[in-house]
Formats: sequence, C-alpha cells, structure tokens
Amino acid sequence: MKRRSILAVNATALVVAAAFSASSPANAADTSLQFYGHLDLSIDDITKGIKESTAVGKVGWQADVSSNLSYFGFRGDHDIGGGNKMVFQAETQIDVAATPGPSPVNQASQGNVDNKVLGALGSRNSFLGIAGNFGAFKLGKTDAPYKLSTARMDPFSATVGDYNSIMGNTGGDNRAEFDTRLSHAAWYESPKMDAFSFSALVAPGQNRASDNSNNASGEPDCTGGGGGVVTGGLGPCNDGSFGDAFSVAGVYQAGSLYGILAYELHRKSNRSGDDGAIGIVGVADEAATKVGVQYMFPSNTIVNVIFERMTRKAPVPNANERQRNGSWLAVTQKVAAQDDVNVGWAHAGKTPGDPGTGPIDNVSNMYSVGYKHHFDRQSNWYAVYARQANHTGAHYDLGSSGHGITTDCKDAAGTCFTGETLQAVSVGWMYSF
Repeated sequence: MKRRSILAVNATALVVAAAFSASSPANAADTSLQFYGHLDLSIDDITKGIKESTAVGKVGWQADVSSNLSYFGFRGDHDIGGGNKMVFQAETQIDVAATPGPSPVNQASQGNVDNKVLGALGSRNSFLGIAGNFGAFKLGKTDAPYKLSTARMDPFSATVGDYNSIMGNTGGDNRAEFDTRLSHAAWYESPKMDAFSFSALVAPGQNRASDNSNNASGEPDCTGGGGGVVTGGLGPCNDGSFGDAFSVAGVYQAGSLYGILAYELHRKSNRSGDDGAIGIVGVADEAATKVGVQYMFPSNTIVNVIFERMTRKAPVPNANERQRNGSWLAVTQKVAAQDDVNVGWAHAGKTPGDPGTGPIDNVSNMYSVGYKHHFDRQSNWYAVYARQANHTGAHYDLGSSGHGITTDCKDAAGTCFTGETLQAVSVGWMYSF
C-alpha cells in the first residue's frame, strides 16, 4: 500500500512536471519542480456550552468530520545566472471531507457573503520572486512574517486547540486578524546572518474608498474578512476591512534557543459595523506586537512562551474591545521516540470596554492537552482536548485559523451568547508528501 502511494504521488508529480516542460524551453538542469501536499482530517465532538433557555437549535455536544489545513501545490526555481534564481510557488486548500465552495463564514447568522473560493489554485501562499545570496524578494500572497514567526510554537496548530482562538484574535470571533495571509503583497526574506534573520512585508490597500469600505482592487472580498453583502466590489466592508498592511519579524536561532520579535500594522481598519450604544468605533489603525521564546531542554522538553499586545486607536476608549494583552504557554514533552504529550494555555486579557456595554469582564482562558504518535516523519495520529472558558462578556471560540469546523458563540438563529465555556475532543491523522 505504501509503495502504491509513493508511485501515485510520483506519477502526479511527473504529470505536473510534464505540463510545465511542454510549455517551457527551460532545460531540466536549470529548473527544479516539486509537487507537495498535506492532508489532515479528524473526528470531533464539540459543544458550544450554551445553557440559556432562549437559545435556538442544537447548542450541546455535536459530532463532525473535519478537513483541517489540507492543501497541495507545486514550487520550484529556475537558474538565471550570477548565483540567482527565479523562485515560484502556487498552492491551494483542499476540502477533503467537505464540498468545496465559497468560504464558510456563518453567512446566515452574520449577514456575510464571502466570495473567496478556497479550493481554487493559488488560494494559499503563492508567489514569483528572485532569490540569491542577498536573500529573496517575492510578489504574491503569503502568510505574514508576524504569523510565521511563532507558527512553530503552537503544537496544536489546525486542531480544536489552536492558539489562534486567542492569539492574534482581537475581538473573540472565529477570525484571528493578526494570523494573516496577506494578498497583493511584496516581501523580503533576509539570508541568515550568524543566528539572526528577518523578513518584512508590505501590502498596499488598493482600496478606492477612503474608509476602506469597498473591496480592494483586484480582490473578490473585503480585506481581512468580514463585511456585509458585497455587490460589484462595493461595501459595506465594515467589520475589520483595512487599507495598507505592514508586517515585520526578526528571528534569533542558535542551538536549542529560538526567539522572535514581530510587529504588524493594519491602516484605517473599518469597524463601523461594531458601533454601539456606548460610542462610535469608526475607522482607526490596528497593530499587534509580540515577543516569543522557544527552548528545548536536554530532557526533550520544549517550552514555548509568547506575549502579545494588540492596540487600536479607537475614538471612544471605553468602547474599545480591540485592545488587549494576550499570552501563550505551551510545553511539549517527548515520552518515547515517536510519542509526544502537549499542554497549552492561552490567556486573553481584559479590554478597555465593549461598544454595547462599555467596561466589562471579557477575559478568557483556553486550555489544551494533546497526544501525538509519529509513524514516521511524514505521518502521525493525534488526540486533542480543548476548553475555552469565557468570562461574562467574552465570546472567544474554538478552531480558528486552520481547523475545518469552527465553533462560535451563536445559536441556530445567529444570537451570540457570551460567557460560555466551549469544549471539544478531536482525534485525527495527518500525512504529508
């Protein structure tokens, strides 16, 4: 069975390579091409924990089968002389257990129409660039340096215990605004200088509306997600749509120590859809800064610590639910040659207030525990339990940024219930090639 799988993958790679070689006069010696992929599926059982009698529909435990951060693509390079290469990549999401279609964003409950087709080729990190001794300069779309800098510090990535249920998440919805993939972007990746390297990205807003309430030029949806019904590229993009974006990260890696310092800015983020009884939220810059450290001890214990500060220059401070501190602590302990135990704690600090109520206790804590068995370097199975404990005014969810089935604060009628405790159990397996 394993030999058949290898043959099938090789056959697919040959088909892709043949298609490219047929349309390009490049010599094989000058060009390399790789077909790759990652499959992750799980069986979950999740509850929203809503106990209020006014809730509509099923809000208790419910089973599902989820496609999690599954994708495939091709990448390669072409020698252009002088020690430099053209580098390229095109990557797409695969909805293995679900029917591909527009991005699912609870359209009925949010009044949201999301026009992205995540199963289209190029929906994920895709670019064309030049690389050499100077580093690499690329154009396209990519996970931002801010996101990539701490990706290795989340042993629960794409599971129900993913740290992005809190980290990088400004408002507690199932959307981490600072766990971004930025489109129409240009970025630079430095070479490693001793133990230090850095990357920097800029994505022009491309928005003709002064408040960024339209789609960016050339984009099918509101920048940053959210927004209302979009017709012909015209708003309202009023739920986090931003203009210019800047992201930078510095990395230090030496032996068992890995450290980062990262910053990201979203200019003129439109939150007018959040305007409430307390005050106007309006249009303002949003930014995030984080510092993180990972260290592996001789006992095969990996400790990850991240501190994050998110800010928004809101017109009315006590209505600002987008400014807070966040932290992440995760420990991975190798208990056998092929087995790991993971525990994690994410904490969302209190914000200055809420647009509807003013100051409120919207602290939240997420606790995750998991076990992973590696069959080999390419495949494993895992089990994860996650618990999102929201205080009175908080509505942080489970499954942000990669898990195929997300769990939010809403009942079947779209009413959000704050202060609930969400829980999830998940068993899945992964294979990469």
